[in-house]
Amino acid sequence: MLTLLLYLGLGAVAGLLSGLFGIGGGLVIVPVLITTFTLLGMPDTVYLHMAIGTSLACIVFTSLSAIHTHNKRGNVDWAVVKRFLPGVLVGAYLGGLVADRMAPALLENLLAFFLLAVAAKMMFGFKPNSERSLPGPMGLTASGGVIGGLSAMFGIGGATLSVPYLRWCSVVMTRAVGTSATLALPIALGGVSSYIINGWGHPDLPEWTLGYVYLPALFGIVLISTQCVRFGAAAGAKMSQLWLQRSFAVLLLILGLRLALS
Repeated sequence: MLTLLLYLGLGAVAGLLSGLFGIGGGLVIVPVLITTFTLLGMPDTVYLHMAIGTSLACIVFTSLSAIHTHNKRGNVDWAVVKRFLPGVLVGAYLGGLVADRMAPALLENLLAFFLLAVAAKMMFGFKPNSERSLPGPMGLTASGGVIGGLSAMFGIGGATLSVPYLRWCSVVMTRAVGTSATLALPIALGGVSSYIINGWGHPDLPEWTLGYVYLPALFGIVLISTQCVRFGAAAGAKMSQLWLQRSFAVLLLILGLRLALS
């Protein structure tokens, strides 16, 4: 019961932060789960992969409401989604496979570097110039493979990578955000399937796992986070967007440094 309450609390925090800062929950869920699993004494051989796999499983559920909202507003370019789809599915599965074969220390350092890079981008407002149009089907499939692979490796929905890419290809911001939110579902499905299959039967896994997905954490986070996103979004709408962006950058900086120095 105490463990379940812990994950309900984590779900509330992840939901509030996701709504407040307007960015996918994976950037928050993964580092917090790493800390939580470490404090609970889970083996070093699996806690990192479990944090990533569980985050992707959460995104499968939380992305559904985001897709509905953006589609209702006409912000999803389904033609682009279809061209991205093969690449993100295959790339996400392969990303989970690569992560499973990678030493936990190396994967943790790469995750720390990624968090610090995102923090720097948000802090200083780096934006790609819109200088080109979208590539053809093969180009979008290849781009989707890269985005899906990196997203699955780090347990995120992919918007951190796909929104800048679509903006670089001259897609308007609202369509870039809506299309990226839609791509989060196939990225999460491809990634979590890889973490389930590759983690299946690992001797160091605790009870209540499905491969590298820790079910108590999944249940607690999904149950509460989807409700708390609304409160975070309402609070964020009343605050300065620049202040919110830099505050989230500081949070990611702290989380990234903690992983890098651990």
